[in-house]
Amino acid sequence: MVEKMFAKKDLAQIEEHGLSEAEINRQMSLFKMSTPYLNLLGPAFPGDGIRVFDDEQKKKFMGIYGEQSPRRECLKFVPASGAASRMFKVLLSAMNRNRPVTTDSVSKEADKGDKDAVQLLDFMERIRDFAFFPDLNACLKMKGLDGETLTEQGSFTELIKCLLTDDGLDYANLPKGLLKFHRYPEGSRTAFEEHLVEAAAYVRKKDSICPLHFTVSPEHRDKFRNCLEDTRKTYEEKFQASFDVAFSIQKNATDTVAVDLDNRPFRQENGTLLFRPGGHGSLLRNLNDLKGEIIFIKNIDNVVPDRLKPETFEWKKIMGGYLLFLQSRIFDFLKEFDSGEVVPGLFERAESFLEEELMLPVPASITKGSSDDRRASLIKRLDRPVRVCGMVKNAGEPGGGPFRVRDDDGGMSFQIVETVQIDPDSAPQQSILAASTHFNPVDLVCGVRDWQGKPFDLKEFVNPNTFFVSEKSKDGRDLKALEHPGLWNGSMAGWITVFVEVPAITFNPVKTVNDLLRKEHQPLD
Repeated sequence: MVEKMFAKKDLAQIEEHGLSEAEINRQMSLFKMSTPYLNLLGPAFPGDGIRVFDDEQKKKFMGIYGEQSPRRECLKFVPASGAASRMFKVLLSAMNRNRPVTTDSVSKEADKGDKDAVQLLDFMERIRDFAFFPDLNACLKMKGLDGETLTEQGSFTELIKCLLTDDGLDYANLPKGLLKFHRYPEGSRTAFEEHLVEAAAYVRKKDSICPLHFTVSPEHRDKFRNCLEDTRKTYEEKFQASFDVAFSIQKNATDTVAVDLDNRPFRQENGTLLFRPGGHGSLLRNLNDLKGEIIFIKNIDNVVPDRLKPETFEWKKIMGGYLLFLQSRIFDFLKEFDSGEVVPGLFERAESFLEEELMLPVPASITKGSSDDRRASLIKRLDRPVRVCGMVKNAGEPGGGPFRVRDDDGGMSFQIVETVQIDPDSAPQQSILAASTHFNPVDLVCGVRDWQGKPFDLKEFVNPNTFFVSEKSKDGRDLKALEHPGLWNGSMAGWITVFVEVPAITFNPVKTVNDLLRKEHQPLD
């Protein structure tokens, strides 16, 4: 029995962590299950699962958002806890070799086809183009060095060390949100500041308050707060707005227990259990705690300079307006159903809406059921959180995409699916994956209240069978880690999901430091 694996001290540790014995037993059982791959029916395509709006529709939905949003509780939700260390993988590798990093030595390696050296050389040759270069140079001057001189000499050892370590800017240990991303005449902005600027454009309430919520790591929360206080006045005066910014951390109660390769609890050197963060799906609890009504979700690193923002703002309003349009139709149906009076044609209109607007087939078992069964089934299908998900044409980015999926109950739904959820040994499933044309840029607008204005309990709409198991290590020992269903795939599996094609310019992530050298992140001068 699993229960015998845990002594009294283990149970005390579990309880202290905010978890229960029953939850840990459930997690332990998941490690023994086979990988829970999804059953793909096909990719979503433009006109067949993905909405493509013409100019008239864009104007219509922007108008709806412009009229209604000031009266609604709109806010931005930004997952921002990720550390920036992966951005600097190539630089860290070069720094840790314990040998001088020079233009000449790196050029020779690049000429031999070393891909890391090619990236490093690009960084070195264009270092002045980074928004953080003035800060880096100032830091070097405090050490009696000069960034311009070192760059001219092709000597980058001290320069990289000053950029990445706590002997300087400490960029490798900061979260992405606090790195300088973009240069402006008046100074450079962090990714965090760019999200403030965005909020002023599309989550501004009637009283000009702009609500934002960032999920951050505990060790970085004060740094984010300091950045906010240092810059708040500047942006509030510039945009005639007031920023209502909240921070939360991933809850301990969403952590998962680690196991060894034989599925036994992984014990640390002191004999205690090892708990690990449960992945970004854990942020569903943070999302569920918010008081918002219309919530925009976007990753911390997907921001652009001011010159490219107008199109981003336009599409946020289009998506927000489309969500409000859908909600209005859904709420009208639910109000009619709640009245108890079945108006002739109500069922047919609701079923037509599901099939034509939401592209969800209504089975014959519903359309041919009794009046009471038909009503109950339609209410169940409509009374759910709604999300409008932007999708961009796939240009080779790794990650999830839009698919039709066979649900556990035999029905069909639209889902954002990650590649790890697709059986790698199934030729038919891999063929469906290969046929996909669009990519998930994490660009969502969510309606999280019901037709009566009450918040949904988002935990009720999770597919618990879409968990992930990955192999990690701790203190040189291999282990298996469990991640909760991802925030925008399994954790939202029970939502009404609508895909909308958005232009590629709205997706400009920064995965490596050199991404900041792309023209989309550089000033025109």
